[in-house]
Amino acid sequence: MSTVKFYKEEHQVPLEMHKVRIVQKLFLLPIEERLKKMNEAGNNTFLLQNKDIYMDMLTDSGVNAMSDNQQAAMFQADDSYAGSETCNRLKKAIQDVMGISGFLPAHQGRACENILAETFCKPGDVVPMNFHFTTTKAHITRLGAEVVELVAQKGLQADSMDPFKGDFDIPRLKQFIQENKERISFLRIETGTNLIGGQPISMANMLEVAQICKDNGIISVMDASLLQDNLYFIKTREAAYKDKSTKEIMHELCAAMDITYFSARKLGFARGGCICSNNADLLLKMKEYVPLFEGFLTYGGMEVRSMEAIAVGLYETLDMEYISQGPLFIEHMIKELDAYGVPVVKPAGGLGVHLDASKFFPDMPHNQYPAGALAAAMYIAGGIRGMERGTISEQREPDGTERYAELELLRLAVPRRVFTLSQIEYVADRVKWVWDNRHLVGGLRFVEEPSVLRFFFGRLEPVNDWQEKLVAQFRSDFGDSL
Repeated sequence: MSTVKFYKEEHQVPLEMHKVRIVQKLFLLPIEERLKKMNEAGNNTFLLQNKDIYMDMLTDSGVNAMSDNQQAAMFQADDSYAGSETCNRLKKAIQDVMGISGFLPAHQGRACENILAETFCKPGDVVPMNFHFTTTKAHITRLGAEVVELVAQKGLQADSMDPFKGDFDIPRLKQFIQENKERISFLRIETGTNLIGGQPISMANMLEVAQICKDNGIISVMDASLLQDNLYFIKTREAAYKDKSTKEIMHELCAAMDITYFSARKLGFARGGCICSNNADLLLKMKEYVPLFEGFLTYGGMEVRSMEAIAVGLYETLDMEYISQGPLFIEHMIKELDAYGVPVVKPAGGLGVHLDASKFFPDMPHNQYPAGALAAAMYIAGGIRGMERGTISEQREPDGTERYAELELLRLAVPRRVFTLSQIEYVADRVKWVWDNRHLVGGLRFVEEPSVLRFFFGRLEPVNDWQEKLVAQFRSDFGDSL
């Protein structure tokens, strides 16, 4: 977003560089109805219905607003099963924007992860990464391999102000490779590290990690799903790149990697996924899984209109007016909450605002799921749907014991070009209210617990009547207001 100063100093707020042309009506239910809907959903925000939500901050995946150019491009989609011009246009966009000549299509990011795991992982293998993502880990461990996290310690400190908390711990990485080189399937670099607060990884760190991989004959894989935010932070926080264009940064980074994959639900503002590489041999190893799991090589399970939108969206990923809006909105909200004393992950990253549930409820046991409880409280308090990114998002150890999360976070995602600043202010207001009434919030316990990816469709219940007490306090403070 452009730097625009307001005449009145107290009005220095992010200024949108787009206008709204299509609107979708929202509904804010009375708090008693919100309590009922939360209980019907098993205290799992994934199970809430969209019609019952005012601010949907569950994710930025597949819910970013498309541009007018993306919408227009969808009308030229070529439905041919083979030899599709739509596929050719997407391939050209990947080559222009990322500098990568070869790609394989898949229906979304986790499908890319499945293909990578099927191709390279076997029982007893290990996959080092700066930090895991839920679906990535599930695909790898399903095949008997193990995920090893090597993020620098600063990444696990919610209030650390380091600008690149997604960085690898280089000495630990070198030692790990020395001890486990023969067992490494590939190394994964996650840009915009999701589960530690959308925190970026520096260009210097990624290039060093890629070179270490090359020196040791290890395949380097970059998850670029959140790369647009990471591009913004590289350009604005890393001195060596402040004068380089986003395209120059993108090309240099992608050239260093053996494989780059992404969820177009995030990178590209549409719905699909791509595995990209300049290495024809690596693509050949993965290619057979596309028609087996996804679809023919010209669409890979994607709907062709979405492919056209992705092609345009990738070009928009290089536009600082577009990619800065999310980080600046997030920064604005974090500054406001931090000034009020609300514990948030700092500095402002991409993806969304992350509330530190362990500091909201320092005495709540891990097995009562503080981040999940905070997610339920936020929906009850304001019709705001966030996503638990704590222990519920982990998976149990093989012996059935809980693996407690390093960070207990509630993510309030900020989809791109979707919300107005007044809506962001409303969310901040309701977060402040929950913070002031945090003593009323109790924990949750599972009543239905799936064995895999339980955060998607598990069901929980409150450990006592804390939710009714929260509703009573709301009515005391707000009267008849919604």
